[in-house]
Amino acid sequence: MAPSVPHPPAGRGLGRLGGFCARHPAAVIAVWLLVLGAALAGRHLAAPTFSDQVSLPGTASHTGAGLLATSMPEAGRPSGKVVLHTGSGTVADHRSAVDRTLAGLRGMPHATAVSALVTSADGHTAYTTVSFDEPLKNLGHDYTGLLDRATGPARAAGLGVAYGGDLDQVVRAPADDTLSEGVGVATALVILLLAFGSVLAALLPLVTALIGVGVGLGIVGIVAATVSFATSATTLAGMIGLGVGIDYALFLTTRFRQDLVDGHDPADAAARTAHTSGRAVLVAAVTVAVAMLSLYACGLSFIGKIGLAATLAVAVTAAAALTLVPAALGLVGRRIDRFRVRRPVAEGTAAGHGPGRYADLVARRPRTFLAAGVAVLCGCALPLLSMRLGHVDAGADRPGSSTRTAYDWIARADGPGFGPGANGPIVTVVDVSDAKTSVDRITDDVTRALRTTHGVTAFTPLKASADGRILVTTLTPATGPQDAATGDLVATLSGRTLPQALAGTGAQAYLTGTVAGQADFRDTVGRRLPLVIGVVLVLAFLLLMTVFRSLVIPLKAVVLNLCTTAASYGVLVAVFQWGWGDWLLGLSEPVPIESYVPMMMFAIVFGLSMDYEIFLLSRIAEAWHRTADNRLAVGEGLSATARVISAAAFIMTAVFLSFTASPTVVVKMLALGLAISVVVDATVVRLVLVPSAMFLLGRANWWIPRRLDRVLPRLHA
Repeated sequence: MAPSVPHPPAGRGLGRLGGFCARHPAAVIAVWLLVLGAALAGRHLAAPTFSDQVSLPGTASHTGAGLLATSMPEAGRPSGKVVLHTGSGTVADHRSAVDRTLAGLRGMPHATAVSALVTSADGHTAYTTVSFDEPLKNLGHDYTGLLDRATGPARAAGLGVAYGGDLDQVVRAPADDTLSEGVGVATALVILLLAFGSVLAALLPLVTALIGVGVGLGIVGIVAATVSFATSATTLAGMIGLGVGIDYALFLTTRFRQDLVDGHDPADAAARTAHTSGRAVLVAAVTVAVAMLSLYACGLSFIGKIGLAATLAVAVTAAAALTLVPAALGLVGRRIDRFRVRRPVAEGTAAGHGPGRYADLVARRPRTFLAAGVAVLCGCALPLLSMRLGHVDAGADRPGSSTRTAYDWIARADGPGFGPGANGPIVTVVDVSDAKTSVDRITDDVTRALRTTHGVTAFTPLKASADGRILVTTLTPATGPQDAATGDLVATLSGRTLPQALAGTGAQAYLTGTVAGQADFRDTVGRRLPLVIGVVLVLAFLLLMTVFRSLVIPLKAVVLNLCTTAASYGVLVAVFQWGWGDWLLGLSEPVPIESYVPMMMFAIVFGLSMDYEIFLLSRIAEAWHRTADNRLAVGEGLSATARVISAAAFIMTAVFLSFTASPTVVVKMLALGLAISVVVDATVVRLVLVPSAMFLLGRANWWIPRRLDRVLPRLHA
């Protein structure tokens, strides 16, 4: 049945707000510029902090770390490796320089201990482990200068020096994504010029989006002074904020130009635009925010805070779209099509030409289009079946970087304490406080079990803590931290080897350290991913059902958005895990899918894909309200939005792809995954599957039980 409640007039809600901003453009623009300056200044003064440290209370790695901190604090302190290397001779040939270097490391602020050198069999490589009394993230990137001064004697003697292990938290400079942002903005400008044919119409969405993103990132920085975000949070917030900001402004500007063509004066056109497309912008932004904040449902604050950062950016850009864009439109008015680079095209196209002709073609053969679209999505999603979650280690860092150099030197050296696994040692803590068997017996049993475990190349003798409560050994896997075999080893040790060795003794073993912690994180994320998916799907379904007064439309949207996400996952597996074209992204080897990327991508992809769903459906719903003819409504909505959705998708894809130049592999993953999802969603899903399905379903698209329709709230903007 047709929805019974018409849209409120443009003089109410968002229409009134848009009209006010259009009539007072100078004041509104001035306020936004003042807010931009205040936000950026506030970010500078707030001194934000970022960290990738994750706490997982209740896991084995967290329990083991707690036992170490209590009974053997020197073993549980933060630490990192300083690696020395020479291509000719041996490290021992430079004893004097090495001794001065070790003394310099001991004298650094916050350094509590410097271990004896561990030297490779050929003598070309050696490393020392430096322990600290502060979490390494707290030392800051400037601490790299102290490391360089301490290791100066080794460099002066001709030795190579690199920093590995957890020292990557110090020596890795914050990612500079200025180039990526510049490329994305420049590409967006070109696409806008092609889409609008007018310089002013192209610049307006871009400038307003940049102002909104600037304010959003300033607010994220201010909040980061009290809430520690992940290091990738700012990049992700900027990437999403810029993409949706340009999209929102693009949809509003397109509708404004159409209203001008229809004969409305600029202020009235801005009000009408804010009421119609502005309502869609508001619903789309709320959907994105709901999806991002749903990440808190996983119970991991690290992931939830990334969602919060993105939500702040999206909220601000949406506010800019609903106020700053109408103000700019009111200021430009009918001059929006001046300085043309080609003849401007109106928003809609008559049937028989362009999008209108395409809509007629889909209407005639909906089953063919539906089958073709499903086949494309299934092909893209197929690699998903072999997805392997893990953690991208320093072996995937940029060649020549200190962390990558240290990783390679250790991985390629021979002898105990070297090899790929030395870059990710596993600490085993045996709690013997309630043991029913002698410590010597437990020590023998654990030693025997570790010696016969496949994948363990070496381990240190079990050492008892001073209070006698724990035994500790550090073992070296045969494979690197990100290898699947290392993950299997962790599972074998914790699930079979150690429990069998300690059966009946009353002692408990816990694996801790970076590799074990990452395995626990991966398993925790995997268990909670279905919960996040469920929360996002239910909330999105309820929101769309309330907005469009239908049960079929939100169900279709949920199913198709799941298909979009699956397709983007499949492409990620093919590129990063299988290595198909990974060299184009600057990767030297295949890597696993970072454990939290699928969860992040689901929330982001779902939120962004709903943008296009809402913009398309809002135009279809307008026609349905007016005509109660489903075929006509779908065709009219597709004709009116096909060109602008395609342009918006190209822009957002360009913005996301520009961030694949980031030095951070996780950012590359998210950027490529989001770009693929936008392309798939705006073409295969939004322009093929949605209209073909709606043509086939007919009036059933708008079915909702009358009793449910009466109790649902009326969302008027």
